[in-house]
Amino acid sequence: MSGWTEEGEARPQPVGDALDALGITAALGPDELLAGAVVLLKVLQPDGAVRLSLTHSDGLGWIERAGMLHLAEHIETTSALAGD
Repeated sequence: MSGWTEEGEARPQPVGDALDALGITAALGPDELLAGAVVLLKVLQPDGAVRLSLTHSDGLGWIERAGMLHLAEHIETTSALAGD
């Protein structure tokens, strides 16, 4: 399924299969439930240009999304400095 309309504009679509194809996994314990997600995508457009797309699961308020992004940046920066 293409993510583009006939006019060449992006349209919302499920990305679960695309994330699976990229090998995205998460460590969840047997009694843990996935409660929400913020997803940052690097998208290659038909003309070769690259754009970023940010989306989130229903039910997350802006403060939760902002907090999750801030924490993700902190984790990524800390692990990069540690050489991971």
